[in-house]
Amino acid sequence: MNNVATATLIPLAQVEPAMIEELLDRAFGPDRHDRTAYKVREGTDWLPALSFAALDEDDMLVGTIQIWPVALTDADGRRHPLLMVGPVAVLPERQSEGFGHALMAGMAAALDPKAPLPQVLIGDPEYYGRFGFTAAPTGGWSMPGPFEQHRLLVCTANPAVLPSEGTLGPWIG
Repeated sequence: MNNVATATLIPLAQVEPAMIEELLDRAFGPDRHDRTAYKVREGTDWLPALSFAALDEDDMLVGTIQIWPVALTDADGRRHPLLMVGPVAVLPERQSEGFGHALMAGMAAALDPKAPLPQVLIGDPEYYGRFGFTAAPTGGWSMPGPFEQHRLLVCTANPAVLPSEGTLGPWIG
């Protein structure tokens, strides 16, 4: 196992888009565009200030994290802004070395502490729970495609600000 202390995070915008796409294909498969998460953020661009790449000790790309502007639209049609975390991708042969943890920590450190928006993701509760993500507030939420309700997770300092019901979709002004 490599020493993760040698991991370097750089802005994702500094990485060639083709390299990002290749890494995502390796991590999630070439059919990844059919997943519901892609429908939730359709028509938006990832946020450069919160999206990072992880480089290993040889300055090779081993992981990425992208953050997207999305909204939860409640029953009254009000849109509540959220940040969608993901994909969080690490090359299959480099998983369990701490690169995902480094990417999540880098994103969290880049959030504005004065106005932190709730973050939402679709992922493993056992893994993302360590970063404060929970499915407790999302039981009444829906998305534009199939998903497993227990994998729809949110992280926020104040869950009371979140509607108990709503539909996730892209934040398009």
